[in-house]
Amino acid sequence: MEKQQELEWEAAQNTEINVDLVSAAKRQLKFLEAVDRNRWLYDSLGLDRAIYRYNAYWLPMLAKHSESPLFEGPLVVPLDCEWIWHSHRLNPVRYKKDCEEFYGRILDNKNVISSVEGTLRKQTEDAWKILFPGEPFELDLELQQENISGQGVVAENFTKYDLIAAAQRQAPFFYQVSQCHMNDTRYIIGAVARYKGFLHLIKRNKEKGVKSFSVPTYDIDLIWHTHQLHPVSYCEDLLKIMGKILEHDDTDSDRTKGQKLDVGFTGTTATFEDLYGHRYWRAGAMYKGIAPTPVRLTPYLGTVTKKVASINESPIVALPVTKVFEVMLEFVSVRNLPEGHNGNLCVSFSKSQPDMIFNAKRTLKILSESGDKQVACFQCEPTGNLLFELMSSPSVSPLIKKNKNIGTTFISLEDFLSPDSNPTVEKWLDLVPSSHITESKPIGLRVAMSVTIPTPAPRKLHMVRSRPFSKSSCLFPLPVRAQFSKNWARIVDEEGNMVLNLHMRDKQKSKGKKESKVVVGIMDSGKACTLAEFEESKWSMVNSPWSLKLPNTNNDDGHLFEMTGPHTVRLFPGGRLDYESRRCAKHKAEYQHEPHLITAVKFSTVEPYGTTVALLDMKSGIIKVKEDWFVLPGLVVTFILGSTLRKEGHYNMALHSEELSNEAHNLAVGKETNQTSLHKELVSANTGVLAGGCGGCGNGVRTVESGGCGSMTANTGGCGGCGGSGGCGSMMVKDGVSGGCGSGCGGGCGGGCGSMMAKDGVSGGCGSGCGGGCGGGCGSMMAKDGVSGGCGSGCGGGCGGGCGGMMAKDGVSGGCGSGCGGGCGGGCGSMMAKDGVSGGCGSGCGGGCGGGCGSMIAKDGVSGGCVASGCGSMMGNSGVSTGGTKNMEKSGGCGAGGCGSKLGDVSDGGINQEIVVA
Repeated sequence: MEKQQELEWEAAQNTEINVDLVSAAKRQLKFLEAVDRNRWLYDSLGLDRAIYRYNAYWLPMLAKHSESPLFEGPLVVPLDCEWIWHSHRLNPVRYKKDCEEFYGRILDNKNVISSVEGTLRKQTEDAWKILFPGEPFELDLELQQENISGQGVVAENFTKYDLIAAAQRQAPFFYQVSQCHMNDTRYIIGAVARYKGFLHLIKRNKEKGVKSFSVPTYDIDLIWHTHQLHPVSYCEDLLKIMGKILEHDDTDSDRTKGQKLDVGFTGTTATFEDLYGHRYWRAGAMYKGIAPTPVRLTPYLGTVTKKVASINESPIVALPVTKVFEVMLEFVSVRNLPEGHNGNLCVSFSKSQPDMIFNAKRTLKILSESGDKQVACFQCEPTGNLLFELMSSPSVSPLIKKNKNIGTTFISLEDFLSPDSNPTVEKWLDLVPSSHITESKPIGLRVAMSVTIPTPAPRKLHMVRSRPFSKSSCLFPLPVRAQFSKNWARIVDEEGNMVLNLHMRDKQKSKGKKESKVVVGIMDSGKACTLAEFEESKWSMVNSPWSLKLPNTNNDDGHLFEMTGPHTVRLFPGGRLDYESRRCAKHKAEYQHEPHLITAVKFSTVEPYGTTVALLDMKSGIIKVKEDWFVLPGLVVTFILGSTLRKEGHYNMALHSEELSNEAHNLAVGKETNQTSLHKELVSANTGVLAGGCGGCGNGVRTVESGGCGSMTANTGGCGGCGGSGGCGSMMVKDGVSGGCGSGCGGGCGGGCGSMMAKDGVSGGCGSGCGGGCGGGCGSMMAKDGVSGGCGSGCGGGCGGGCGGMMAKDGVSGGCGSGCGGGCGGGCGSMMAKDGVSGGCGSGCGGGCGGGCGSMIAKDGVSGGCVASGCGSMMGNSGVSTGGTKNMEKSGGCGAGGCGSKLGDVSDGGINQEIVVA
């Protein structure tokens, strides 16, 4: 059988094709890339206009030039006309019929070159002006549709073939073949060989009278398209090969199991492998899925066109180059098994040198033994060997799971790096038997393996942040003195090696200048240098062209921030483009629910619709960078943005980010948006943060002036917002003054949830986020003349924050100051106490001065708190405790968090612990 398969493959390779398919395929990829930069050609009025110009101008000009050359040299086809011509030729039977009907012959592409590579276009432009005066050579989209006219236009020469649908069917093709290995000469040579095998397979089916729907893989389809784009050669070649012009049916796109496309592909796979003994599936040639949702529907025109070559290599961050390739692996058959063997066979495979991408052992069944086709597709570094172990498990009892190793073998991954190597291998490998097996003939394992070309692996770095955060360590610094002097992070690679330390520090003020901040990088050697500086409402990278700022009022795509430099890089909420969630269609907008993810998208003259350069995970501190030039700017930006996180892991403008995500999604799917008003609110809210003001919802209506959720059914109840005295107001109170929830940067002084059903009650609020909340917390409930502190959570903790007394009279309760910065005097107040004074819980980094949980059922009890966090004394009488002080008679707190140790034992550590951003 193998001999016959070899003969069939040899016959297929002798198929004569009169086109240099390798060079032509590369030209086609270059053209498709140019069209993708002009996506108005996919579906718009521009597409209608292009179709008109193709019928009215291009085909008549091509017909004249092919019959009697208009000038010496090649004819250059305009881009819009070439796209329609491209789509028309990919239905070779219909194209031939139309050309013969209108012009008496097939109009070929001989002596015609693309505008993408046409350097001699002046001659064509001059001839175009003579033939079609008043019609521009390149499509001018500003021309009105009704102004379409030109000399020599014959209406009946317009094809009735639906070119709009044809162009739209071809639009997704570029996404499937846009990977760099598709443009590699070795890979294309292999694709040409497989295309010849594909044609020979169809010929054999025709000879046997077998009707089948043959479906190509994408490498074969690329070559098939390339052949059809040479219409005269294609028709002549196919008539010689199989006596007819092969149709190219691209109208079916339903890949659901059991449908025509799925059944056809399954049948083509089986027939190809039976006929040739070669695997049909190939690394890098399979369906990639639906293209991700674009971040823009129109090209970005404000692109800076400077080169980035000068900043590709940073002297501060030097990372080793790591390359990966895609591997597709299948175990086809086994021979010369030990006599009497009756177990179930499988093959375990692993790398001799595990890398950070592939470091596990996996198992596959053998096709000839199980009848179940299993294929492994993975990425790994092209180093070392891929090891294979033939394993046998007893088939008598499924309860016995011990596998026996029958033999081992390997394939060198480094052999694929040779320029002369074949990226596709299928061969028998002899196994080295295990010690208990002795056979005269070596056991053989048939392994099928294919790889793509190696490409640089994305960088994956981890940012391990310190705590506490500073009150002024928000994205745009507050005009207040920092509560803490340190805010730093350590950058490590995947192997745990330290790459860089980043510190945020107060910048020394010059006379007459406002207080500002700088980001300092400290290398392993101890050398420090300033990397970024905040000035004039933006962060500027020092000795680098990059700067970070909020979007301006013309935010037409829902981005959160913008980096300007050699390119424009915009930061979008959620996982976008290459990082979009690959879940089912109804979860296509999954990124809306991932506020901790930020995707950096680069825009340039060659990428007007954007391409991903990094994914920033603000929750885990993981940074994935695809292009090396973005490593240092990406780290600095992640560090700056990470400084705005709340205790929960969200950043300063989490609310606005989510809304912007929704707006971006609406924009992507073509819904109406209110982007301008939303953006103005974002900028105004940020201005409030800068000024120490407030933003958010006030009195039940969203305003910039009075933030937070307003009072309900209240008389004179007040509520603050985000940034200062922000939050949720009093409910059903009279003359009650309630703080609000002061979340986000700046926290909320006096923020929190107000008193409920209280009279003359004064309640603090919840001050969460950067800056914490001074006096924040949940107010007294059903109390009279009760004064309650608030909950001050987040960065900066909460001074005097906490949950107020319940059913207490004249009770004074401290508050809960949790998060970075702890809470001064924070805690949960006394319950059912009289004249009780309770300290608060000061939890989180930095501890809380006098924090803790107050006395319960105590009289005149004074309870201390935790230096870092913890619970104070319970059922104590006039007991005084200081967290961290060893006192056998008092009850102390915890130095590192948790419940206070009895008998006052000291517990230290944790204050300067490094933790991953969360």
